[in-house]
Amino acid sequence: MDVPLVDMLCEEPGRPAHPETFLSSQRGKNGLAPVTVGVDFPVCVVLPAGGSGERTGLQTPKQFCLLLGRPLISYTIRSFERVSWIHSIVVVVAKENMDLMTDIVGRFQHTKVRLVAGGSTRHRSICNGVMALAEEDEEQERENKVVIIHDAVRPFVEEEFLYHITVAAREHGASGAIRPLVSTVIATTSEGFLDHSLERAKYRASEMPQAFKFNIVHKAYQRCTEADFAFGTECLHLVLQYCATNAKLIEGPPTLWKVTYKRDLAAAESVVKDKLSRSACVITGACSRARMLADSLHEAFCSLEMELDIIPDVIGDNGGYLHKAWNFIQFFMNVSDLAQLETTFAAIEAARQTLLHPVVVIVVHLSNADRRAVEPAAFAELASTAKLRNILLYGVHVQQSKDAERWARSVAKVAELTSALIRERSEALVGQLLQA
Repeated sequence: MDVPLVDMLCEEPGRPAHPETFLSSQRGKNGLAPVTVGVDFPVCVVLPAGGSGERTGLQTPKQFCLLLGRPLISYTIRSFERVSWIHSIVVVVAKENMDLMTDIVGRFQHTKVRLVAGGSTRHRSICNGVMALAEEDEEQERENKVVIIHDAVRPFVEEEFLYHITVAAREHGASGAIRPLVSTVIATTSEGFLDHSLERAKYRASEMPQAFKFNIVHKAYQRCTEADFAFGTECLHLVLQYCATNAKLIEGPPTLWKVTYKRDLAAAESVVKDKLSRSACVITGACSRARMLADSLHEAFCSLEMELDIIPDVIGDNGGYLHKAWNFIQFFMNVSDLAQLETTFAAIEAARQTLLHPVVVIVVHLSNADRRAVEPAAFAELASTAKLRNILLYGVHVQQSKDAERWARSVAKVAELTSALIRERSEALVGQLLQA
């Protein structure tokens, strides 16, 4: 899915095709206080995922399309599962996709998910999810519960915004995300001429997530009509109409962006790649030369706005790095040291990182004229085996030199190659030995 970034940003006025573009500049600028604590009341989620994805023009519904080998809906679920104060997630899926969704939950080990059969429309599916939650708790527990309703194809929601939406719902009964309108909204006559336009400053785009006191949204769905089920889409309108609950509206970040069209899948994959390529962990072993190279890499990575952790191994206290890193750079002096890769692979698998995304491991071989070079065929075979474990193995060979200028050039080349491999995660280069 290689789509030029400039093309994606120009695709559709009024909505960023690449939400990650805004993360660094917009975070903290929406007037919301930083989150330092969780919540002390039960919170659950309803994810309607029964859409057919007609606007993507693909046979596979967009929520099940793969991004880096993982279905889009799995990214969305993970955004909620990683929030400790969210207790459960009800995924509402079409009956014909129930087996597929069951397989996704098992394969990616989603632990907070319950599956519920969807309805013929969006409101019917959400209603099924809300009613399923009503069966779980006693009346007193439902009184204290807040339910978040979100789209399965908005995978980039952050905990900070979820917190503010949840607390607002607890206080006001309902809350919803909004975004400014970028384009002017106009009305046309039946003949296709301009009738009138709306004053853009007075209006906002309604987005997801939305949150509600459980009893309020439950009552709204019990009272709504067949017309609401057939034609309605706005949950906030239901609780206003049937429960007289006026939602607190909170401006959300640009990352509340929805995968709607085929091109959006390419943009979403670009976002995921960007997230995965922000950091790496260097394993130096006991080699002082490797440590010197790692320190030089640290400076080069900082200039690329990437974080680099440097550790001697992945055992003991250093094992914690396995749970936060998706990219590892491991140094070797001798070809025989490649056998130590199995320790790294096993540790990565034990940390369950390979369940969510392919993990990149880059072997940097520090050699000199007296040392035997890595055999390309043997390395390719090792990489092929690693790929079956969802590990992408690459190799970089660097010749040690006492000449300072030549060594500096080699270090720069190592930084260039390793950062590019981490960023691109190219399957075509798996098992290749590149020369620095």
